[in-house]
Formats: sequence, structure tokens, C-alpha cells
Amino acid sequence: MAGLFDMFSVDIAIDLGTANTIIICNDKVVVDEPSIVAIDRATNKVIAVGRQAQMMHGKTHENIKTIRPLKDGVIADFQAAEEMIKQMIKMINLGNRFFKPSIRMVICIPSGITEVEKRAVRDSAEHAGAKEVYMIHEPMAAAIGMGIDVEEPEGNMIIDIGGGTSEIAVIALGGIVCDKSIRIAGDDFNSNIEEFMRRQHNILIGERTAERIKIEVGAAMSEIENPPEDFPVQGRDLMSGIPKEVTVNHVEIAHCLDKSISKIEEAILNALEMTPPELAADIYKKGIYMAGGGSLLRGLDKRISMKTKLKVHVCEDPLRAVARGTGIALKNIHKFTFLER
Repeated sequence: MAGLFDMFSVDIAIDLGTANTIIICNDKVVVDEPSIVAIDRATNKVIAVGRQAQMMHGKTHENIKTIRPLKDGVIADFQAAEEMIKQMIKMINLGNRFFKPSIRMVICIPSGITEVEKRAVRDSAEHAGAKEVYMIHEPMAAAIGMGIDVEEPEGNMIIDIGGGTSEIAVIALGGIVCDKSIRIAGDDFNSNIEEFMRRQHNILIGERTAERIKIEVGAAMSEIENPPEDFPVQGRDLMSGIPKEVTVNHVEIAHCLDKSISKIEEAILNALEMTPPELAADIYKKGIYMAGGGSLLRGLDKRISMKTKLKVHVCEDPLRAVARGTGIALKNIHKFTFLER
């Protein structure tokens, strides 16, 4: 009977992120889209999802609104999240008009999530068509995605800096020993940049432009190897109201991100303080592992290394580490006991 069920069921792994949603099916990344939905205000119908909706973000007229359904790593708009998951599952082309396979889903959740928030994720997945829903904590998924054997009796420290949350966890024996989840991450870096441009350059920019600045000239410290070239930024002059262009460099951006990065450093030190001594010895030998889009910020690994006096390794393709780990967990559903139902 189980074999028959497997024939008509599809397993998908979802990394439901504040900034991006990645779906893995049959060991392949089939969807990698921004977590954003565009909705027609009059009919409440979804017009676009993902990249198409992102292109509309900040450029809509009064009949269209763009929504980012996830805030700080959890679902903020239940209906929009459900629609987004549904539309993204449709992109995979499962089954046909006459036959809809049953879907088994593994979804990532932040480690600091509450029971109510967990329920919202499960309900959204079920309404989007999932028959079985399993959940995995993000740091655990990131560790698996990096190729760490999480079931060994050895301590590993994982830092996953995403769009909405920074997850810091010490993992051993297939479980999270201590963790610290703070709601300071990529989105906060963006708002720091928006605020800085307004205060320092008297220019108003949108969220998408702030994201571009972060990618092009973002840095965690002013002294970095291979500094990026200065970046021209267009926005609206606050004094005259006329569009204008200013140039920014990585030193300015490093300065404006300093406060948020200091809070992440503080959380890392807190997590290290809570770590049992035997595991602390393992972490000293191995160092700290970093994943998530935030770990791509220039010089961040070096800065954390200077602060903690430990080695810091950024995994390859950090943006997809959590999704990769979720995909591996999906294949080992019966083996991994830490998956929640």
C-alpha cells in the first residue's frame, strides 16, 4: 500500500523565507522566487507572484498592492502567504487537470517561532494542498545543507542570517542544544540604508534600491580586501522633490550598518555563553559556520571572527544552504527524528 501511495504522492521541500522562497522537488531547485505577491484591490485576486510581483513593488497604482506575506521570518499575512505557496506550487506543474497527486511537504521555520506562528505555517501549507506537513528548524536545515553530520555527538555552531531573522544555534546529536533567534537581518540592513540615504544625502529611496546598494557596495567593515567601486544611486531629493543621483561607497554603508551588525554579534556572544563546556571545546576546534544571504555581506565573516576569536566559515552557495538541507531532510523523513509534524 505504501508503494502505491508513493506513486501518487509528491515530496516537496520549501524554504519559506522573508525575502525569498525556494522549492525543491526531486533533488532539484524548481522554484527560486522573491517572497512577494501582487494583488488587485478591487477583486482581491492575485495578479503576480515572485519575480513579477517584485518588479511591481514600489511602482504600483492605487488598484494594485504588493504584499510581502512574511515578516521577521514568520507569516504576517495569512491569506497572501497561502496564495503565494499555492501559486509557487503551481509553477512546478504537478500532475494534470484530471489527476492531482497528494503532496508531502517539509517546511523551514525559525528556531524562535511560537506555537501560534507554527500553526499559521502548517495551516497555510495544508490550505495550499499539502496532505502531510513536516517542519524543520532553519539552523538545523542549514547545517544539513552544509554537509555537517548533525547526528554526531559533536557540537557545531551555525549562524543563518536571512531576510527577517538571524538564527544562531549550537547543534549536537540531532537536536538544538541552545539557540538565539533575533529579528535583525537583511531587511533591517535595507532599512538602515534607506534611513542613512535620507539623513546623510537628503535623498529618498525605496526598498528595492536599498537592496541593490547592499548587494553592490554593502560591507560590514570599512577595511576590506577588494573593496567594490562606488555606486551611483538615484532617488528623490527631499529638499526640491526632483529626482537626483548621488554616489555612495562601501565605507559609508559599513558605517550605517554598524549598529545592526553589533546586535548580531551580541546575540552570537550570548549563544556562546549558553553553550555547555564540552560543546564549546568542539566549537573552538571547528569554528563557526555561516549561511543565509546575510553572510554574503563583505567582511562580515572577518568581523565576527575578530569579535569571537574563532574561525568563521561561510558555506558555498549560502543563499540555498537552508533549502538544500530541507531537501535532504525530505529524503530522510523517517530517519531524522527531529522533524516536527
